[in-house]
Amino acid sequence: MAFNIAVAGKGGVGKTSLTGMLIEYLVAEGLGPILAVDADANANLNEVLGEEVDLSIGEIKEEVNHAEMNGIPLSPGVTKADFLQLRLNQAVAEGNGYDLLVMGRSQGAGCYCYVNGILKNQLDILAKNYQYIIVDNEAGMEHLSRGTLGKIDMLILVSDCSRRGIQAVGRIKELVAELNLKVPVIKLIVNRAPDGVLNEGTAEEIKKQDLDLIGVVPLDQNVFEFDAYGKPLVQLPADSPAKMALRDIVDKLEIIKNSKK
Repeated sequence: MAFNIAVAGKGGVGKTSLTGMLIEYLVAEGLGPILAVDADANANLNEVLGEEVDLSIGEIKEEVNHAEMNGIPLSPGVTKADFLQLRLNQAVAEGNGYDLLVMGRSQGAGCYCYVNGILKNQLDILAKNYQYIIVDNEAGMEHLSRGTLGKIDMLILVSDCSRRGIQAVGRIKELVAELNLKVPVIKLIVNRAPDGVLNEGTAEEIKKQDLDLIGVVPLDQNVFEFDAYGKPLVQLPADSPAKMALRDIVDKLEIIKNSKK
């Protein structure tokens, strides 16, 4: 069974960037097989990883809905369930040392309950094929509250230096306790800290929220420049401050050791 790592936090704090660099680091360490999952309706993990995505779960759902509404056969002699599973298998894209599955968005108004359900079922099916599943969550807490991710072995909370960001991840930790999810390892990473140093106000809020800080990633001009020109962040130079800091943090997380417990 796969070791499941979930990354969560408020929108705009850089969790997708850190998720991409985490995946790249584990691949470089020869760990795997790895399934990277972009569980955000506004998917962009593939851009961080430098991968093209041809098919998402949201697009598959629309494809099936369109066929049913217009009376178009999905495929001769194939049930809806079998067709859906075939397309979901095709949605798992092969990346550089990992596979990638993207939830994506549905068209029009309405909640993402059905798409979330498909994602949960697919993760249950795929878990036996991978040693690690790393999930980049949406900005909210829906996947946690709905149990979309199933078993979570390690939860990495990501915040910027703002009190609001720290309070947001504090609420996520509280939700995990309320839902009795029994996550063995919950750690906090503070991202985009000026000079890689926390100010007293941020440190005070972390203590107030009873969060376990594993490391701080400095504000890195390279990251802004790569984003501005649409360059994959996994191509950051090895001496990039953010990349170096994340490498140290991953070592402290002891992912290999924790996954063998």
